[in-house]
This record gives sequence, structure tokens and C-alpha cells, in this order.
Amino acid sequence: MSNTIYIGYEFKVKPLEPGVEILIAELGYAGFESFVETDEGVSAYIQKDEWNDAILEDIQILKSPEFEISYSFNEIEQVNWNAEWEKNFNPIIVDGECSVRAPFHEKPKTKYDIIIEPKMSFGTGHHETTHMMIQHILKTDLQNKSVLDMGCGTGVLAILAEMKGAKPIDAVDYDNWCYLNSLENVERNNRKHITVIEGDASVLKGKNYDVIIANINRNILLNDMGAYVSSLNKNGILFLSGFYNDDIPTIQAECEKYKLKFEEKLERNNWVSLKFLN
Repeated sequence: MSNTIYIGYEFKVKPLEPGVEILIAELGYAGFESFVETDEGVSAYIQKDEWNDAILEDIQILKSPEFEISYSFNEIEQVNWNAEWEKNFNPIIVDGECSVRAPFHEKPKTKYDIIIEPKMSFGTGHHETTHMMIQHILKTDLQNKSVLDMGCGTGVLAILAEMKGAKPIDAVDYDNWCYLNSLENVERNNRKHITVIEGDASVLKGKNYDVIIANINRNILLNDMGAYVSSLNKNGILFLSGFYNDDIPTIQAECEKYKLKFEEKLERNNWVSLKFLN
């Protein structure tokens, strides 16, 4: 509704990483629906109807001695989401080969050019984990390979996979906002072989893939590893990200339980991405 009133919060976070990531996750559970990362932290928005004075009481990171977080908030009418993220969304280029940009950015001279309107969905390519997953995809032969993009966010990884010749592709996310945004971005990039599915790992039953890309978080990856392996073809590739260097032993032990063979690690600002073979 165009006349929806929102409450907007401006959070200043030190240190930014992983502070902003944790804060966004906790605010999402509390009912905040839109986020824009800023140089100092994050702007977060919640509909006034969903808001109450005690909305931040269960946000644990605000009580953590490891982070210094201050905030202010005010009432906003008719938030122009596009204007909000346009202020903060710059085009990126990964390894000189793949660009991720908005429609209003100038077209760069890259082999793969992905146009997205993130609308607060995760996965613009700016985050370290998405950036590393793009690097993995760029290095992988996906011609006629079936691919799963699990936790697809904006759909950017599925879109790149099709640009590299993959088909068919399933892009799955349990978040309705991400599901709708991925549908829009798939259409915007004229992709014909991507099916966007709203759901969690339970939708994978009976499905099989040559390549699985799972950029989510440590706990979901550990919880759903069995479902991924059951859906991974023999000699298939599993790319995992959404966790830190310190999490590698736990993730690796879980993968070894399913006889997956560790192949490669990428690291970016303490975030990591791992490649396993089935």
C-alpha cells in the first residue's frame, strides 16, 4: 500500500563485520522487513503496525560487550525503497569477468553482465560470500549441468550459472521477499532455464543436481547437509558459503560424514567458501 507508514532505524555498528550481519538476522526475526547497509552500520525498516516500544528487547547483539551499537529511529511515510538502496548500491566487477549492477548503472565491458534490483534482498555481490560464490562459478564448467542455487536471495548466482550454460536450474529461498525478487531478476536478465521455488530443503526431495550452490549460514548448512548430499549426483560439486574461517572444521567434519571430498577454499575478510566433490 502506498500510504503504509514505516518506522525507520539508523544503527551505527562497531565493528561492522560481523556486527551488521548478526544485527540484520536478529532484526529480521523481530519483524523488520527491509535493510540497507550503510558506511556506519545499517538502516532498518518495519511497518508501524508491526512495531512496538519493546521491539528491540530481544535483540541480543545490542547487549553484547563485543559490539558498540547506537541507534535512532523515526516515523517515515511512503518509503521510496528504490531511492534508499540506489544511494548505497554501487556496481561490482568480480575478477574482471562478471559485473553485477542495477539498471541505472552504465554497462561495463565484462563477459557476464547481471542486472538486478535487490530491493533489500541479500545477494547483490557486495557481500563476501556472494562474491566468492561468483568466483567459484566463473571457474567451473557448467555447460548443460543441472544446478541448485539454495538460499538464492536475489537469484544472482542462478542467473550467472545459466549465463555459463547450466540448465535446468532451481533457485530456492524460504523468504517470500527473496522468492519474488528472484522471479523479477530472472525475468530482467531474460533467463529461460531457472525455476524459482519458495521453500526450504524439504522441496529437494526427489530432485537431483550436478552442482549445488548453498550460500546460507553455518547452522542451516549443517542441518540440511543430508538433503544436499541426497540430491547431489555422483561426481557432483557442492559449493558452500555463509560462514567464517573458524567454522571450517565443523563444516568439513559434517561433509566427511557423507564421504564428500574437500577440493578448494576461498577466503575474503574472514568469510570463507568451500568446494567439495561427491
